[in-house]
Amino acid sequence: MAKKGKLIGIGVGPGDTELLTLKAARILKTVPVVFSPKSAKEKESIALSIVRPILKERKDYKRLMLVEPIFPMIEDKEELEKVWTSASEMIAQYLDSGRDVAFITLGDSSVFSTYSYVQKKLAGRYEIETVPGITSFTACAAARNKALVEQNQILTIVPKIDDRLEQVLEYSDSVVLMKASRNTSELEKTIEEKERPKEIYSVQNCTRESEKIIEGFSNEKPYLTTTIIKFEDD
Repeated sequence: MAKKGKLIGIGVGPGDTELLTLKAARILKTVPVVFSPKSAKEKESIALSIVRPILKERKDYKRLMLVEPIFPMIEDKEELEKVWTSASEMIAQYLDSGRDVAFITLGDSSVFSTYSYVQKKLAGRYEIETVPGITSFTACAAARNKALVEQNQILTIVPKIDDRLEQVLEYSDSVVLMKASRNTSELEKTIEEKERPKEIYSVQNCTRESEKIIEGFSNEKPYLTTTIIKFEDD
């Protein structure tokens, strides 16, 4: 029986190609198939833009199999399930042919990653390796030159605000709002009115040429915006 290929999930970091891990770069220089999901047909994948300089170093770049499935930014679970199933079946075809497949994803491969959905569907059928990457929020703290948490402090990562917000703000020492472009003025007012002393800053397009650090919440709110709330209780 022919040997099957291996699925490799690769976190490509927040934006700067130099923040790819050595392991990620090594794999991307040799893997025969790269899956790079994007949100719409007319849009370029941000993850792909990060790794493209590495891919272009390959002598076989023109022969590289680059697959760009559409992963729409929707919340309909039934539709998303169809997308993940379709992508998984597509990847399985390459794996069955004996070719390894790298699935690239922004930030870290285990934090709110599209990779995790195909990983679960293919687990047990194929060999799988997951390569971690630098997260957006640790990159934001580095850009600010400040620690996110120290000693016994609690860090909470929030992808979307819901009715648990009050508890999050009450018991966390630092809060990361991952998709700050979703913030409403009402939400921002709720956080600012909390009596606990705090520092709030937002980072747009962290580690990219257009990086911008803003005191408080971002008014512009581009897609790659992360807000960090650091409480300063004694």
